[in-house]
Amino acid sequence: MVENDVLEQIANTVRVLAAEAVEKANSGHPGLPLGAAEIGSILFAETLRHDPADPRWPNRDRFVLSAGHGSMLLYALLHLSGYPLPMEEIERFRQLGSMTPGHPEYGRTAGVETTTGPLGQGLGNAVGMALAERMLAERFNRPGFPVVDHLTYCLAGDGDMMEGVASEAASLAGHLGLGRVIVLYDANRISIEGSTELAFSEDVAARFRAYGWHVQAVDGYDLEGLRGALAAARAEEGRPSLIVARTRIARRSLLEGDAEAHGAPLGSEAVARLKADLGWPEEPFHVPGAVRAFFERRRAEWAAARRTWQELFDRWSAAFPDLRRAWDEATGLVLPADLPERLPRFEPGGKPVATRSAGGKVLQALAEALPYLAGGSADLAPSTKTYLEACEAVGPGAYGGRNLHFGVREHGMGAVLNGMALHGGWRVFGSTFLVFSDYMRPSIRLAALMGLPVVYVFTHDSIWVGEDGPTHQPVEQLEALRLIPNLAVIRPADARETSEAWLEALGRGTGPTALILSRQNLPILPVPDAPATLVGRGGYVVRREPEGTAPDLVLVATGSEVALALEAAGRLAGEGLACRVVSMPWRERFVEQPEAYQGAVLPEEAPRLFLEAGVGQGWWRLARRGDGFVTQDGFGESGPGGQVAAHFGFSADRVTAEARALVKRARSRR
Repeated sequence: MVENDVLEQIANTVRVLAAEAVEKANSGHPGLPLGAAEIGSILFAETLRHDPADPRWPNRDRFVLSAGHGSMLLYALLHLSGYPLPMEEIERFRQLGSMTPGHPEYGRTAGVETTTGPLGQGLGNAVGMALAERMLAERFNRPGFPVVDHLTYCLAGDGDMMEGVASEAASLAGHLGLGRVIVLYDANRISIEGSTELAFSEDVAARFRAYGWHVQAVDGYDLEGLRGALAAARAEEGRPSLIVARTRIARRSLLEGDAEAHGAPLGSEAVARLKADLGWPEEPFHVPGAVRAFFERRRAEWAAARRTWQELFDRWSAAFPDLRRAWDEATGLVLPADLPERLPRFEPGGKPVATRSAGGKVLQALAEALPYLAGGSADLAPSTKTYLEACEAVGPGAYGGRNLHFGVREHGMGAVLNGMALHGGWRVFGSTFLVFSDYMRPSIRLAALMGLPVVYVFTHDSIWVGEDGPTHQPVEQLEALRLIPNLAVIRPADARETSEAWLEALGRGTGPTALILSRQNLPILPVPDAPATLVGRGGYVVRREPEGTAPDLVLVATGSEVALALEAAGRLAGEGLACRVVSMPWRERFVEQPEAYQGAVLPEEAPRLFLEAGVGQGWWRLARRGDGFVTQDGFGESGPGGQVAAHFGFSADRVTAEARALVKRARSRR
């Protein structure tokens, strides 16, 4: 236990560093670091089991600052603890290229476990980390060998508690009895507009009790009370814990309790007054020698604890070599060399199958080949075909399965998946209908920003959904997902492309992938080219014009519209038109290909007709003046899927008519 006067000195060091960094940047949020300094200090000085010399130590406790606007709290504590974050970077807070950006960014700063800022997401990530820990412990721990045995701490604010994503994740954590996540609620009752009473008057503690959480309330400046609450929370094996800590925003400053301190510098006068009241020297960015000496001693203790775990891990590895191999595969997300051969084969001309159903068959084979693959759906597994049939389900206090029941919680599912991916040891997927990807967009964006290899299975991909009508028929969602940088969006045309799409998704280690799958059955298409030229290159020729002739027209399609394009091409061939058909399941990958390949697939001289049952704006990047479009640029209708599609012009009659007119116009311009 750290002496209270030392903790107070650490807390005041955090206050001054935060106030000065924000003041120098003339930008930032000083209120939280000043108000929650004691909470942060007791966590980093005596609670967390971590080692700044090895920030990726697998069995470290995780700390998530969900209220990411208070980033200087975290940066100050990382610097003092000895993480590779020099004072020069503290002084460069919020500057271009610094290690101290405005909100914590995963991968930029050692010790930052996740990118936070969009409120509520960090709390959801913390739940995912705790879930990953429990599932790994169930898989790898053996009597006398607790190689997975750590906690996840999260500091959240009033804004986090208002956001729905946090509520969804907290509800799921309570249902599952995740005793390894501890949320400290910095309840200062201030938001940007003023007192939270303007819009937020609920009893948060009562809400979390109803979720099934262990809830305590303490004064955020009572060190003994904080210690006791943390100890009680750690003892709760069967429930997640919430500690409601009453605090004052910008404590010890002239703006204590004032909403003005939330998102703006205190001002030079207030900073000078803060330092004077704390008995601080005028020297900027000063750290007392006693604080430096304390953390130097602690670093030796942390390193010793890590070495003790490493010795345990080495003995476990020797005692259970098969488990150690499985550990290395899981933590490295290693793919078997023969993985493609282990997947089901779908032969051209075989029985038509919906790509969601084909994806389900592929997923069963993947689950057998990859013991670290886990995931689930937002209460839609029977429809998305994503239940792992050979695996158990994760449930309250039972973490040995690999099927996750997220309930109707798309927001929470996205945040939890990110947390599991950040934790490591699992390759995770989540599924829902494509139209509901809108509910997940914030977490998908963060996965892309962090480069997390999450896989999203989005089914019921177009107006072919049919009778459920326009509320369930996605129109703009496919293009909206393509707009997210570093998100691979793949819409397979048939079962074979679906299998390849899964392999491409699993091969991506630097970003998430969205698989866009059909509800309706689709024919299995011919394979004209070598496998290397198919899904992995984004687009390829699925039907060529007669040998020795130049194409009169190129039909470019994705998903179910590829079969439609092939039908139309057959009709056009009967009319004497040489028609090429291109399947383009992964458009963004295609535009990354060398110009020579793009030109070989889409010859410059032939007009192009683009077919997709979604908004057509994104296809302009591949179109030239005079090219044509058969796209869905308005909402759908309720009715049988085939009838709805025909109603909106997705028929061979419409496509052949558009193609004829396009060729006629092209010839008239020559």
